[in-house]
Amino acid sequence: MPETAPTGPHRRCLARRTSEPRERLIRFVVGPDGQLVPDLRGRLPGRGLWLRADREVLLAPGTRRSLARVGVRKVDLEALRAEVERLLERHCLELIGLARRAGRAVAGFEKVREQLARGEVAVLLVARDASANARRRFLHLPPGTERIEAFDKAALGAALGRPEAVYVAVMPGRLAQKLVVEVRRLEGLRGGRPADAIADEAEGPAPVGGERTHASEETRDR
Repeated sequence: MPETAPTGPHRRCLARRTSEPRERLIRFVVGPDGQLVPDLRGRLPGRGLWLRADREVLLAPGTRRSLARVGVRKVDLEALRAEVERLLERHCLELIGLARRAGRAVAGFEKVREQLARGEVAVLLVARDASANARRRFLHLPPGTERIEAFDKAALGAALGRPEAVYVAVMPGRLAQKLVVEVRRLEGLRGGRPADAIADEAEGPAPVGGERTHASEETRDR
């Protein structure tokens, strides 16, 4: 996903010792037992410790030393990263569900294609476990439309109250903006891939039987 210049408040990343946009960071507070508690919504009481939503930063040895300097007890950084990833993924899927209930999201190949033709799509979600042929669809999007491949078909479907979904379009608005911010943080914790790498992969040769797989996915996802 291409980066855009963020606006808004900045916070100091404890590990990097740099001031960064808050939307690129994860807030933590220290619990009564001395353990770090993720505070994705920034609402928990107590002094906030901020770390960049970046796998390499979070797992770096220097991060452990930085935490020790502020009194954080022994912490399993990989377990912490995995927990924050799980919470962020759940939050992103909740946002997709909210968009659907608000009438700001549609699913299925035909509905998504119609919405794109109207120029009313801010975020296009494509299941990351869709077939190679399915992922070739909708590669060339209007300027300002984000393409996201962060969730599998079952997760997207569950967010929408259906068995699975291959394509989901979210219309412009605050929910779409929030979704983009949260997915960027999620991809950072996963070690993310640039958008052009996703496109290059989808442009590659389709597996044998790919056309048939793609057709069946489109049928199920209408």
